[in-house]
Amino acid sequence: MENEKIRLTQFSHGGGCGCKIAPAVLSEMLKRLPAGIAPPELLVGTETSDDAAVYKLNDQQALIATTDFFMPIVDDPFDFGRIAAANALSDIYAMGGSPILALSLVGMPIGKLPLEVIGRVLEGGASMCREAGIPVAGGHSIDSTEPIYGLAAMGLAHPEKVKSNAGARPGDVLILGKPLGVGVLSAALKSGRLDEAGYAVMIAITTQLNRVGVKLGLRDDVHAMTDVTGFGLLGHLLELCRGSGCCAELSFEALPVIEAARALAQEGVKTGASARNWSSYGDEVELRDVAPWQQILLTDPQTSGGLLVACAAEAAKDVLALFHSEGFAAAAEVGRLRGWESGMRVAVRG
Repeated sequence: MENEKIRLTQFSHGGGCGCKIAPAVLSEMLKRLPAGIAPPELLVGTETSDDAAVYKLNDQQALIATTDFFMPIVDDPFDFGRIAAANALSDIYAMGGSPILALSLVGMPIGKLPLEVIGRVLEGGASMCREAGIPVAGGHSIDSTEPIYGLAAMGLAHPEKVKSNAGARPGDVLILGKPLGVGVLSAALKSGRLDEAGYAVMIAITTQLNRVGVKLGLRDDVHAMTDVTGFGLLGHLLELCRGSGCCAELSFEALPVIEAARALAQEGVKTGASARNWSSYGDEVELRDVAPWQQILLTDPQTSGGLLVACAAEAAKDVLALFHSEGFAAAAEVGRLRGWESGMRVAVRG
């Protein structure tokens, strides 16, 4: 098979963060885990569904550790490597940390993919790590039936500056850093419906590092952060709400959306993960005058999606300005948090 005719997506049953196990299934799996050791130095573990684990090293440093990998979301091997690396590093930024190194996680169908194609995936990932200013210091590889690539990443933050899902407060404003719709674009790509302009937008968004999280992490008026990935905006917002004991109100009209994805969603283009996401958490969400195509985008699995920030209302203008100054032109205020006692966790008006 000639390299230029190889389509990486033909080797996998899903792509990008759309490969993630559905939230409800994952929750059931995790219930079966035995109670582990939780030393006082473990500042963030599994309890709040955060993006990474955080371990206090000393009074000035906490180690942030995470891993993320998936199957191809695009056919170009270099782009696939870049996207997967940016997505993995986003978990460090979402905790308010600075990455320090990464390890490659590689599973490839040896004998089906030429070695030069696999090499290009690794080159793409390494190029994104160089952009982040960190080395790829090792890794692990296996011969697998489907192409898999990602990183185990480590970073540092001050122990008192870590941004956990548990930190959000009633009255906080919600700000989203990147537009929604990457999953819709990936579905269109796989079905041959995505044009060159749409592909260029998809690559630009998924390869933009969320390193604005480093500066956001230093702000005391930023109370919580997460990144929007495979569970969609609603899924990751629900994790933040549960972790902090809040509920959220969103306005769909305020949400930044990729224009090409908006048009495709209105035509019914979506991923299978979108429906799985809704079936996992829809009973915690109230939709008010939300059209079916809007629901697609609310549950759309994002790959290397934007940071979702909960900040004090009086800081919202400055936080939004910081996003814009760091190159996140689509960043927008999308909703607010309030206290929760019972009932729906998230309400969305169309």
